[in-house]
Amino acid sequence: MPSFDNGAVEIAYLDEGEGEPIILVHGFASTKNVNWVYPTWVSDLRKNGRRVIALDNRGHGESAKLYDPAEYSIPMMAGDVIALMDHLDIPRADIMGYSLGARMAAWLGLTRPERLRSAILGGIGMAMVDGGGPGENRVASVPSGPSPAWYGMPR
Repeated sequence: MPSFDNGAVEIAYLDEGEGEPIILVHGFASTKNVNWVYPTWVSDLRKNGRRVIALDNRGHGESAKLYDPAEYSIPMMAGDVIALMDHLDIPRADIMGYSLGARMAAWLGLTRPERLRSAILGGIGMAMVDGGGPGENRVASVPSGPSPAWYGMPR
């Protein structure tokens, strides 16, 4: 499996097919294989004339495991997607993210829109759109829990 280094972090990825690139970004505690290869997203998109790129997010699958929670912010993880695009010399691509991957794709849409041709966001709740969902309220009420700002989404 190919990989590249984004700073000190090794990121594993796959790159298959030809045509317009689409980058697949998996969810929390998953991998490129579990979210995209095994359910045939990669092969179906490739059969439909797309160049399909999927990465294992930092800390997941075949990518480097990091032990500092600060290394897992949404902006930092979304930066791995941009670094992969730069590594593969892709100026602009469609990005399809699921769950955590959708949050990363949304972050890119907000902060790096020139790099996205389109964004497909799956497995996210309305709280991302409306804000103030029940999870945010629970997290804010737990003194030792992570701050909602950990998710890196602008308010």
